[in-house]
Amino acid sequence: MYRKMYLLRRFEERAGQQYTLGKIAGFCHLYIGQEAVAVGCNEAIRPDDYMLSAYRDHGQPLARGSDAGMVMAELFGRGSGYSKGKGGSMHIFDIEHHFYGGYGIVGGQIPLAAGMAFASRYRNEDRVTVCFFGDAAANQGSFHETFNMAQKWKLPVIYICENNRYGMGTAIARTSAVPEIHKRASAYGMRGEAVDGMDVLKMYEAVKDAAEYCRAGKGPVLMEANTYRFRGHSMADPANYRTKQEVEDERKNDPIPKLREFAMKQGFKLTDADFEAIEEEEKRAVDAAVKFADESPEPSVDELWRDTIVEPGEEDVRPRERVLGVKVSNWPKYPSGQELKVTWDLEPRAEAEQADKKAGLSR
Repeated sequence: MYRKMYLLRRFEERAGQQYTLGKIAGFCHLYIGQEAVAVGCNEAIRPDDYMLSAYRDHGQPLARGSDAGMVMAELFGRGSGYSKGKGGSMHIFDIEHHFYGGYGIVGGQIPLAAGMAFASRYRNEDRVTVCFFGDAAANQGSFHETFNMAQKWKLPVIYICENNRYGMGTAIARTSAVPEIHKRASAYGMRGEAVDGMDVLKMYEAVKDAAEYCRAGKGPVLMEANTYRFRGHSMADPANYRTKQEVEDERKNDPIPKLREFAMKQGFKLTDADFEAIEEEEKRAVDAAVKFADESPEPSVDELWRDTIVEPGEEDVRPRERVLGVKVSNWPKYPSGQELKVTWDLEPRAEAEQADKKAGLSR
């Protein structure tokens, strides 16, 4: 966990640096400060579980095992990126590691996650879908529409709100009647809970328990990970809506040194030299990623019209095979669903009648 969090931190620091050098264009939303959420979650679920995120989406795929060089190349808009440089910072997509995208539309991934969880249930799989979104997305209509459906159909999906306290430059408490976002789950009879998103071990335990709950067919979970971003909303944000003192105070709760201190106190026979060796290895890995991206070619103009539709019979393009020549033997395969029969009733009449009576609505 320490290694992964440090990788995420160093990657984002270098991404910010490359943005200021003009190597990354468009928007770039850094994950610095929130590493414990992605890493703790990833360690708690299975490699074949599904994951989606918003546009602050560099950390999650790296935690899943995506190639750092190819992620950085995608940020650079180079042809060796995961989406040939066409997705950029906000749209990382890695099917091999079951990471199904960052999305630039606020809250746009929330209903998509319900659809993926529906597919899992329809296919009689025991996979869980994890969906990350920011605190401001909790005020979108899609949030409420999806939660009603997900709870009604008992879909195996964990919604993790990364509450970093600011929707762009506005504090969540200024715009939300109920700023404790996990409490909104109660409106749908859904499980909701808050967790310390600055503690990777607490994130791990919370997500592990939620995943077991979902796999048992008990329905969705809304988890509010209370975290903090140390940088602005994006690289274009000077973050002058908060004081330097506030940021300095929050940095005292940095999840990376916190885990290091915990490990040292637990007597794991780890020394400062051990942690420094890990940090040097990850620094070199990120330096190599930047070098790889910088030396990668720009996409061909011919690529402009490719990958807009999938032709019948067209095979998936496997990015690591295309770019690195790595043979990917465990490429995901899914049943079409057409050969399956529905084994459950979406809207059971008997349960609806019982609900009417309980609510005092029956005649």
